[in-house]
Amino acid sequence: MGDNEIGDEEDLSRVKSDVGRWPVFYYGVGHMLNDITSSCWFTYLLLFLADIGLSPRDAAIVMLSGQIADGFATVFTGELIDRFGHFKVWHGAGSVLVAVSFSSVFGGCLPCRIFSTSSVVETTSYSVAAAIFNMGWAAAQVSHILYAIALVVFSVITGKSHADIQNQYRWIAYSSIFIGCCFVGIFHFGTKEPRLKMSIHGNDHMRISWAYWFKKALYYQVGIVYVLTRLVQNVSQAYLAFYVIQDLHMAQSAKALVPAIIYISSFVVSIMMQEVSWTGQRLKAYFSIGGILWVFCGASIILLPSNMKVYMYVISAFIGVANALMMVTAVSMQSVLVGLDLNGCAFVYGSLSFLDKISCGIALYVLQSFQSGASPVAPAADGGLSSSGYVSVTRYGLGLVPAVSSLVGVGVTLTMKLHTHSGSLTKPLLE
Repeated sequence: MGDNEIGDEEDLSRVKSDVGRWPVFYYGVGHMLNDITSSCWFTYLLLFLADIGLSPRDAAIVMLSGQIADGFATVFTGELIDRFGHFKVWHGAGSVLVAVSFSSVFGGCLPCRIFSTSSVVETTSYSVAAAIFNMGWAAAQVSHILYAIALVVFSVITGKSHADIQNQYRWIAYSSIFIGCCFVGIFHFGTKEPRLKMSIHGNDHMRISWAYWFKKALYYQVGIVYVLTRLVQNVSQAYLAFYVIQDLHMAQSAKALVPAIIYISSFVVSIMMQEVSWTGQRLKAYFSIGGILWVFCGASIILLPSNMKVYMYVISAFIGVANALMMVTAVSMQSVLVGLDLNGCAFVYGSLSFLDKISCGIALYVLQSFQSGASPVAPAADGGLSSSGYVSVTRYGLGLVPAVSSLVGVGVTLTMKLHTHSGSLTKPLLE
């Protein structure tokens, strides 16, 4: 028996045995850089670009370029990793791209300093950096740490001028990259490169044709639900900082505190959900509860006047609960769809992720286009909505779009026929 075969058998036995605590820890920290930078990306990118003078349409182009690059990179990177392996090499290369490009976005426009400060150069520079960042993110694939950093920065550094604003985000970016890269180092130090060449049943890999999934109605149902769930989270996250500052006129620290409350409540609910023994009916029920909860949160956001802004902290806690209920169950539905067809899971996850990235990018671009043509109306004297009945694009982006998406998602979920297979989904994760 050759060395490779011995290594394969060792890896196979390791897969079948329980995973120790240290490997779980090392794997857990491997995504820290991605999560920190991703949270900053969706929460603060549009606000940062608007604060430094980019038009809403140009800011949307930057975001869209990143989403498109992410969508294609996710599919192609997954295919290349499946073919050639070397997972840690891909992870390390992706982490380098994330660190360099992320600092290029929030650290300032370098080409603008070299060539000119025209809007075309700025938009192109940030768009290229956004594309590189998302490609790196796809290759590499705890968020509350980011908001702790942001809370300190926004409280300590005042943002009265463009230079001050750039300094704020520069500190957030560099601190996030430093912390994230430390965890990337821990991951690579403690994680061994997988060498498994065969499936856990000992059979050679036989890839399932894409046509197999296109013939399944559940593929389209799960795809719609997952894409809508991601749309709810990403679009609402992108407009959250705009809303608390421009619509509710809250303190600058609220840009970090409100998202932190959302993530903390999501984290708590996610931990509690690990104790649930999942069945198809329970997945549908929990998702529906989260979707309906988001509908009420969306209505509250649209109608909330600025003189009642303190209630945004309460709403944010419910948003976090709704996000956790929807995301955990939507991802679990993907697992139910794949079932025992593990050789086709790469296409399922890759294709749905692609649709998620593109749809979010297009949605944000459309909303920002309306933002460009909107004529802001001053809030009413009593702190409510303006007397003309004007509702900002920000309120629609944070309230209406997620609420409608959640409602449609609930409707699609109720039509599903989910049959869970024996395995991890039907047992509590913390047994």
